[in-house]
Amino acid sequence: MVVNIKKITRTTGLFLMLLFFNLTFSQGEEGMWLPFLLEHYVMEDLQQHGFALEAEDIYSINRACLANAVVLFGSGCTAGVVSSEGLLLTNFHCGRSNIQAHSTLGNNYLEKGFWAESRDKELWNPGLTVKFLISVEDVTEQIRESVKDIRDFDLRRLKTIEKVAEIENEASAGTQYIARVESFYYGNEYYLFIYEEFRDIRLVGTPPESIGSFGGDTDNWMWPRHTGDFSIFRIYADAKNRPAAYSKMNVPYKPQKYFPISLNGVEEGDLTVVLGYPARTSEYLTSFAIEYISDISLPNRVTLRDKRLQVINRMMDQNKLVRLQYAAKQSRISNAWKKWQGMITGLQKSKAVDLKKSQEEKFTSWVNSNAENKKKYGSLLEKFKQYYNDLKPYYIAYDFYQEAIMGIEIIKFAGRVAVLNQYISDSADTIPGDLLYSLQKSAYSNLKNYSKDIDKEVFAALMEAYYQRVDPQFFPKELEKMRLKFTGDYQAFAQYVFNHTWFADSAGITKFFSKNTRRQQKILHKDPAILLYNAFTDQFQSTIEPYYILMEERLHNLYGIYIQALREMDQEKVRYPDANRTMRLTYGKVEGYHPKDAVDYIYYTTLEGLMDKNDTSDYYFCVPPKLINLYRNKNFGRYGDHGTMPVCFTASNHTSGGNSGSPVLNAQGQLIGVNFDRNWEGTLSDIFYNPEICRNITVDIRYVLFIIDKFAGASHLIEEMEILE
Repeated sequence: MVVNIKKITRTTGLFLMLLFFNLTFSQGEEGMWLPFLLEHYVMEDLQQHGFALEAEDIYSINRACLANAVVLFGSGCTAGVVSSEGLLLTNFHCGRSNIQAHSTLGNNYLEKGFWAESRDKELWNPGLTVKFLISVEDVTEQIRESVKDIRDFDLRRLKTIEKVAEIENEASAGTQYIARVESFYYGNEYYLFIYEEFRDIRLVGTPPESIGSFGGDTDNWMWPRHTGDFSIFRIYADAKNRPAAYSKMNVPYKPQKYFPISLNGVEEGDLTVVLGYPARTSEYLTSFAIEYISDISLPNRVTLRDKRLQVINRMMDQNKLVRLQYAAKQSRISNAWKKWQGMITGLQKSKAVDLKKSQEEKFTSWVNSNAENKKKYGSLLEKFKQYYNDLKPYYIAYDFYQEAIMGIEIIKFAGRVAVLNQYISDSADTIPGDLLYSLQKSAYSNLKNYSKDIDKEVFAALMEAYYQRVDPQFFPKELEKMRLKFTGDYQAFAQYVFNHTWFADSAGITKFFSKNTRRQQKILHKDPAILLYNAFTDQFQSTIEPYYILMEERLHNLYGIYIQALREMDQEKVRYPDANRTMRLTYGKVEGYHPKDAVDYIYYTTLEGLMDKNDTSDYYFCVPPKLINLYRNKNFGRYGDHGTMPVCFTASNHTSGGNSGSPVLNAQGQLIGVNFDRNWEGTLSDIFYNPEICRNITVDIRYVLFIIDKFAGASHLIEEMEILE
């Protein structure tokens, strides 16, 4: 197959159009819509909400469009291009790990911020990439044709995987592009995405953590919010504007499109549009799945992360070096920890399980309405119930392996070193030198952001939780003798492991890599961290994971049938596909919300509210003196609004993880903010969207520019942007 990346094939068969893209309109706020198919389902509704542009202004293969100014930033965020010189605007928390990598105790950019005064001072970030979407092609029929005569489920799945790989390889062969075939609606549709990846991405500017992460864990996922969650990077390319490895000879990338910036601000009821790469949603789950998630899975995960955070937070408060070492780790751990708590609350408040059961009752009535429906779908819900019931102990074991065992840093790192076993067991002289060097380098790098004391405490807490909660059938038998030796004293168990492992400090690592191969072999067979990793991972891979994967595949197949049935049942309803880290457009309106009795939140916050939170005794609420002076003097420049300085606002856009850094646009397609969060009660939107409480949180672009200009004095960056007043 030859894919012409200059021209996208967008013609969909009549059958697919009738089945999947019914020409009715959405309710607006809910939905993550594919930009290249907007004219098929929500473009008219979007324009009725006030959007002033056409479908081709959003996505087009014929001319520059908004989609050309949006990138997948790293592996999990979004960014928007905001200048003709490849300037990128994303979140502070998306750039945090790169900012941290450039920081030291003596020159801590997390703490003081960083602003490159000139292009030669911009900092390269090894491993950081951004991807532009080049084209999309419907390949559903090709994949269907390849499996049409196969009835066996497993064989059909394998053949589909083969066909997907074939399409991807043919599409990218001989080009500079990356090809990805993605499944939608649980395998009812497939699309081929072509991306162009840039590898020379440099840090241009970041506010200090006291602005970029203002409020820390306390305010995370909360509203009202006063966080200037942004950072600035730049894309570099070769002299021909093509992707290139890092080189001092590279030049700023010239984009097809960048976002003009509006200083007009927002009013309640204004249309907002978000373009980005949401990660994962599961909006079509049954009541059986949601009941397990809300009652068992999420509470377990919250408890396990809480145990880690209690140790990390205490030691970060006691030691500045530990605070720097664990800044990014703590943020990653706490981000999901707090989100999951919000999801539990939101699911319960929305009565999501009851609503799903009500929908399933309606579905059952439709199924029983005629013999044909009953024949095709009569046993569907009962199968879901059976599968989830059978999976429960495996789900629990899976969660505890990921969150407890792999939450212990020494065990996770031991897994990297354990790879040497496969070489040593064959021959004493076959360990590749480059592998040893790579592992040694990784070991020392791991120690840069590692505290043995923290990990030891975390080990004791998580190991105890695993053995208290997981079904004994998933206990590694080869560890029982070691564990029982300490008669339930997990502190002693931890002390033993950390006293005898070679991989928890630089002295042990240096000794290990200085040994000859035969000595290393003996160490690997006796080191307790290696033994723990091997035992738990072998148990996971032999007992837990295979059944988990098998049942997940069965469920995936059932959900594909379920969605097909739902479409047959209600042919007037447009059903958007779950997020899968492909570009999506969402739209809603600027509005506050009413989370509980006697509480009403308005849609915006200002610098005055930030000052009210100022607390010099709390690292994440300590406002920088310069920002205090700017506030007292009302020195807001052209970014203020009638004597106030807007900071953040909320809207009803349906967003998810991965939308961090997404450009937020007004009805004219102009940039008005950078999406960075959701409200705590609305985090349930990953699996159940409730328009009454689900809100995305955006840092107002006026606050971003104010910080760049007035606080940082980086007016050269302001001059680079197209700003509309």
